[in-house]
Amino acid sequence: MKGLTLSPANHCFPNLPGKIPTTDPQPLQKCYPIQSITKHRRQSLILPSIAVKSSQNPHQFPPIQQHDSPPLVVVGSANADIYVEIDRLPKEGETISASNGQTLAGGKGANQAACGGKLSYPTYFVGQVGEDAHGNLIAEALRNGGVRLDHLRNVGDGVPTGHAVVMLQSGGQNSIIIVGGANMSCWPEKLGDQDLEIVKNAGIVLLQREIPDSVNIQVAQAANDAGVSIILDAGGMDTPIPAELLKSVDIFSPNETELARITGMPTESFEQIEEAVKKCHNMGVKQVLMKLGSEGSALFVEGEKPIKQPIIPAARVLDTTGAGDTFTASFAVALVEGKSKERCLKFAAAAASLCVQVKGAIPSMPDRASVTDLLQTAQVS
Repeated sequence: MKGLTLSPANHCFPNLPGKIPTTDPQPLQKCYPIQSITKHRRQSLILPSIAVKSSQNPHQFPPIQQHDSPPLVVVGSANADIYVEIDRLPKEGETISASNGQTLAGGKGANQAACGGKLSYPTYFVGQVGEDAHGNLIAEALRNGGVRLDHLRNVGDGVPTGHAVVMLQSGGQNSIIIVGGANMSCWPEKLGDQDLEIVKNAGIVLLQREIPDSVNIQVAQAANDAGVSIILDAGGMDTPIPAELLKSVDIFSPNETELARITGMPTESFEQIEEAVKKCHNMGVKQVLMKLGSEGSALFVEGEKPIKQPIIPAARVLDTTGAGDTFTASFAVALVEGKSKERCLKFAAAAASLCVQVKGAIPSMPDRASVTDLLQTAQVS
């Protein structure tokens, strides 16, 4: 998958280009809705059930049953993915026709949250959308996937929801252009206590690089202080990862291209990947979860032998968009449920195999029953 990220204009503070004011911009933001979370010990966190009248919240969602497992908390991006289906990529200066086009909910953060929700694990999403149809589309998709939207903010002020143009070729491969929008604009200089509280009470936290590094660093610090594990997906911005962030995560999850960019080393063979991973260890990352495409995946724990996991072949490959997010999120769910590292890799491989058989990112996320059935059929459980 190829991707290009475009930096958004500063829609929120036109008088101060490139800079968020030092005063708290929270009054400019609207939330769907904020639910106060009472702090508990992580082992005994009880998620609240709430009911909100439709007149109070246009994105009303039904109350969920109490669950005594600490939640998966995803902090990240939410995009409207604008799909165009083409036979080939256009050449420079060329205009070609698409055979089909549609707009679906996506974004690495929203994808991973939707995956957790569809796997029937209690999941919260912390992110931002614009006050537009694309924001409504994302909120509805997450809500229908069972994700709690208590910390999904509507930034308003003319800032559009993040979006991406996905050029999908007939073989399932894609090229993507991303416009950051609300994902990159108007984040408060200091995250609110309610957002940080849900992070501190999480079972595990998922981060990606489609929101500002400063936000990820705040979340990582809060999680570290509370002893909560963090997985950082390398996908998103291709700028250098701040050392402060990299040293704060428990598991770093790149693919081969991302690993090569971050380390400046070749990653064309497994032996080369092993050497590049050693450089990640030297940078402060103890565990590296590699996504290897058609070669499967591998978990590298410093000082231990790598654990390899081959792919579980898909009956057909329609769209690889969201497969990496499905893999990372399902691995996180299995990990927080207490499965062994080997079983986490198998569970994630099964989920990713199901994902590529359906078009779209969030629509392709599998439910738990489908993953379990595939594991049993493939005799890899």
